[in-house]
Amino acid sequence: MNKTELIDALSSQTGLSKADAGRAVEAIFGEDGLIAKELRSGSKVQITGFGSFVARKRAARTGRDPRTGGTIQIAAATVPAFKAGQGLKDAVNK
Repeated sequence: MNKTELIDALSSQTGLSKADAGRAVEAIFGEDGLIAKELRSGSKVQITGFGSFVARKRAARTGRDPRTGGTIQIAAATVPAFKAGQGLKDAVNK
């Protein structure tokens, strides 16, 4: 399911217009959405029964350039991570 399909499904399941459903999806998952803002501020987003979004720090490391085979330095970064909650795990494994 892509973003457009998610908006269509949300619209049909809730009775919202597609425009309203699109704004809701963007407000939660967009680049400036609620989840991204919380992760940027260092907070954790926990949705009971669904899962948790956290920002993890990744240390700098040495990598390999696939084109040349030479080594390159990969900078430290903060990356988003998701851990599924028990409710989501149970729903998937039905």
